[in-house]
Amino acid sequence: MDLRATKTDRAPAPVGPYSQAIIAGDLVFCAGQLGLDAQTGELVGGSDVRAQTRRVLDNLAAVLVSADSSLDRVTKTTVFLTDMADFQAMNEVYAERFGTHKPARSTVGVGSLARGAKVEIECIAVRRNA
Repeated sequence: MDLRATKTDRAPAPVGPYSQAIIAGDLVFCAGQLGLDAQTGELVGGSDVRAQTRRVLDNLAAVLVSADSSLDRVTKTTVFLTDMADFQAMNEVYAERFGTHKPARSTVGVGSLARGAKVEIECIAVRRNA
């Protein structure tokens, strides 16, 4: 099976030695996204987990489009939160963005995230031509 990286300028560049996503056959494996502005690289929303979650999902959507997929093709997400007290706020934004589509999901509390982010989300999706 061929593996290839995909990249878009509509999402932040990786902050380390990894790809925004890897396409493996009909699947897209997206690296975790933070609530970073793609143009400035700055964290959006300050300490507002809702604003960060919106931007995270915008960033994931942009990466998925570059891989011929979309949020409605996501099969699994993993959400990382630095404060589980933010679960409800994150969940509200998450539910708005995914609507009736409900991918499998894990939510994990972590001690900290890169750039002082409050939320990070990674996902696996199916490509449109699958």
